[in-house]
Amino acid sequence: MIEVSNLSKRYGELAAVQDVSFTAAPGEILGFLGPNGAGKTTTLRIITGFLPATSGTVRVCGYDVFEQSAEVRRRIGYLPENPPLYNDMTVVPYLRFAGKIHGLGRGDLGPAIERVVQNCGLSAVTGRLLGHLSKGFRQRVGLAQALLHEPEVLILDEPTNGLDPGQIRDMLAFIRSLGAKRTIVLSTHILSQVLSACHKVVIINDGRVVVQAPLGDLTRDRSLEDVYTQAISGGFAAAEAVS
Repeated sequence: MIEVSNLSKRYGELAAVQDVSFTAAPGEILGFLGPNGAGKTTTLRIITGFLPATSGTVRVCGYDVFEQSAEVRRRIGYLPENPPLYNDMTVVPYLRFAGKIHGLGRGDLGPAIERVVQNCGLSAVTGRLLGHLSKGFRQRVGLAQALLHEPEVLILDEPTNGLDPGQIRDMLAFIRSLGAKRTIVLSTHILSQVLSACHKVVIINDGRVVVQAPLGDLTRDRSLEDVYTQAISGGFAAAEAVS
């Protein structure tokens, strides 16, 4: 469903992403981990078509991100770490605007908005200005716009940012339910969330993939925290790190 091959992104002399390769299968929730500045967000922006690559290839649902970007965008829902919301709009008009951008027709917009408002727990705030919402509700609106067109692939960058513990629990349960029908990439700093929701783990450090393996294989005889600490300190040999 997602195939990233030898992906690199340079800004002059700075290599933000270097020869990154990984896959995410249909129905798989992939935990995308790494320290700040490791290249996670850059990689996600390239996968979603918001940023060009210097070299390498990305295919989503069989479509080339760089050659068939319109087809890819129809199949991807993207929640960036800071959702780009218009503070002077209320929830429903914003979702209507987002739905039109996603290509939903007039007859599909109403039912789609009702569905995401219900599923994302927005019923109590539909008439409020986005600029007046808490961080948690802003995250929910961002997720709602990503789900409007029922994409096959979801890219979630820190989706629980700003949520309280109860909301985090509900969000992770919702993400797990979405994973039954979609491929999901979940970027997070919180290892317990990966343990709760993910099937596979990719760890990136200094712009390079240092671990790629099923979660169960990585944690069979050690904790995910130990795996992560060893990976970002250079403790894995390349042969054992990527499977």
